[in-house]
Amino acid sequence: MAASERAEAATSFMDPLKDFLVNYLMPEKCYDEFFLNFNFLHVDCLKIIISKGLGIGIILGSVLVKLPQILKLIGAKSAEGLSFNSVLLELFAITGTMAYSIANSFPFSAWGEALFLMLQTVAIGFLIQHYAGSTIKGLGFVVIYFGLLAVLICPLTPMSVVTTMQASNMPAIIFGRLIQAGTNYRNGHTGQLSAISVFLLFAGSLARIFTTVQETGDSLMALTYVISSCCNGLIAAQVLYYWNVSPALKKKKE
Repeated sequence: MAASERAEAATSFMDPLKDFLVNYLMPEKCYDEFFLNFNFLHVDCLKIIISKGLGIGIILGSVLVKLPQILKLIGAKSAEGLSFNSVLLELFAITGTMAYSIANSFPFSAWGEALFLMLQTVAIGFLIQHYAGSTIKGLGFVVIYFGLLAVLICPLTPMSVVTTMQASNMPAIIFGRLIQAGTNYRNGHTGQLSAISVFLLFAGSLARIFTTVQETGDSLMALTYVISSCCNGLIAAQVLYYWNVSPALKKKKE
């Protein structure tokens, strides 16, 4: 009787939050386990909660993850050390993930950061062209990209096209990061690369491996994030290696 009364009291207390929790953090069966049965160590439900929490955290972080890079470019009025080809390949991979997730109706918490990363990467691509003296080319890049994006996420686009693009993400990520790593190596420094953005991207891609397996079960997306983590780790290692080397210091030594 006492247990029944406690359960009823808990249910009454949690009612205002139930809709939010069930819609965004956990299925109803987990809500019952936690707040009716008081089973806070239910393994499957804990995995779901951790995955959802990480997913939401990654999305919130992605809103600002490349902002330090954008501000660094604007502050220096230079894009020295950044490869436009690397940005294009990264944008290809981000767009593929976004289009594939939308086509498969995956939950927003499983891919939402791709939307914000895409917007910020487009901004970086434009700034690279702008500071290279090709502002018109940068504007053309923005217009053409959003035109192609509209076609990709259109329901009329065949699923085979979107799946092929997602499968192509792995070589795009690898080549894109290798191009940037090669640029860093040839320059002997990381130029205007933002360490904050690099480390946040590395941490986010690592966390996405777990959330992708947990929320979508899609092995293609999971493998994409494994490859992405390895490549982001390479760039992060270079940032640490060249930590005390700046473009000005490098030129002075030469």
